[in-house]
Amino acid sequence: MPDFSPVLPLTASAPSSPPHLSPKTSTSPNPLLPLYNLAANIPIPAKFKKAKPSLRLQRVKSKDESTASHDVTKLQTSFAILPSLRQLQARKWTLWDLQHAVTFVCLAFCLLITPSAPFLKSAAMGLLAVLLAMPATRQFFLPSLPIWVYLFYFFASRFIAPEYRPHIWVKVLPALENVLYGANLSNILSSHTYTVLDLIAWVPYGLGHFVLPLITTIMLFLFAAPGTTPVWARAFGYMSILGVTIQILFPCTPPWYEGLHGLEPAHYGMEGNPAGLKRIDELFGVDMYTTSFTTAPVPFGAFPSLHGGDAVLEALFLQYCFPRFRAYIIGYVVWIAWSTMYLNHHYAIDLVGGGIIAAVTYYIARTKWLPRPQLDKTTRWEYEYVEFGDRPRVALDEEYGGMGLGLLQRRGSDEWTLGSSSSFDSMSRGDTLCGSSSSSPNILSPTTPNDDHHGGDLWSKVRTTSPRGLTGVVVDEEQQQQREVYVR
Repeated sequence: MPDFSPVLPLTASAPSSPPHLSPKTSTSPNPLLPLYNLAANIPIPAKFKKAKPSLRLQRVKSKDESTASHDVTKLQTSFAILPSLRQLQARKWTLWDLQHAVTFVCLAFCLLITPSAPFLKSAAMGLLAVLLAMPATRQFFLPSLPIWVYLFYFFASRFIAPEYRPHIWVKVLPALENVLYGANLSNILSSHTYTVLDLIAWVPYGLGHFVLPLITTIMLFLFAAPGTTPVWARAFGYMSILGVTIQILFPCTPPWYEGLHGLEPAHYGMEGNPAGLKRIDELFGVDMYTTSFTTAPVPFGAFPSLHGGDAVLEALFLQYCFPRFRAYIIGYVVWIAWSTMYLNHHYAIDLVGGGIIAAVTYYIARTKWLPRPQLDKTTRWEYEYVEFGDRPRVALDEEYGGMGLGLLQRRGSDEWTLGSSSSFDSMSRGDTLCGSSSSSPNILSPTTPNDDHHGGDLWSKVRTTSPRGLTGVVVDEEQQQQREVYVR
């Protein structure tokens, strides 16, 4: 066998073989020695070298800390403005963000028509910009901004010059009332008045209309799914802005005008009238409504009725989140509808118009952004995940490659959209529709979006099963096989 060992100089000594390759009993040359020396002299690239262990001490996060960033109930506490500006600069705007353009156009219109006060207006706009830039305040003021703009819009409309205002319609609503219902329902209900009926009608019309929006906001924030309150606030604000815009562009006289002036033409210099609420002021001896309704910014804003629209919108949100009280909520809508006609402030067609606007607003909000309630949760702090909208989960997941299993997180949601930034899709953590399946995190529950309200009670801890979908936790092999077949 030929010898392939290299020829060494006479002055150099042969390299010693490593201990694990050199024989213990023999001193003869090792034929593998040249190959070993060749491998030892080949440099190893740095990316293939094993990194040395770091001696830095790292604090291991607890389970509660690791899940804190995904807490859907967590509120923003930062007052830093620069990170918010960077986030706004990097934001990818969509078609639905035109809502902000509508809000600021309406705000600019109000600033334009109101009396000149540059210092006051500049200070107010600067304060608004700061509140919207800080995350801790933006989470409250950005969703409620349409409501503040609506109030400003309503009271500033008195400054619109008469030459720019449209014609006041006196005969349209009474004619529609007779055509649709065969009679003037408001005149019939208000023809016989009693003190007891005045008080009964005053409670929803004179008190509930102004207090119930705040009560609804508090209830949705405390007991509904996280992210419900911003959707409610924006829906309420945009519906009200639309209602005031229709009242300005299509002014119609209310029933009290027909009782005082008949069908005579109306003009913008005429004062408003408290109608049936004047009897409440006389009963209590306090001017609660006479002055405010006499000097109302929109005295001829009968259509649509925002009293009816607000009540319908409140009822739709409350019955969606608290289905147990649906009967009482519907009763309140009927109550305020009767009171508006009894107090001679609106026709029945006005209530229908306000209800239609409220229903359309609610449908859009529910379909796109409204979080789904979980009936086994009592307060917002019990939620571990949030699902959004009424769109089928399979179609949404297949659109983004989720194979229809509801595994994808809802993307593109922050304070500038109607969803909450900390909310994510319910199935991303292996949870079932009505609760957390922490014992079996890898088992998914194929449910339909309509399972939210089949059985169960918001105020109880009972988990129910629906014939339209499988809920609960799989505990044996037979059920696991059935689940796999169902998913396929």
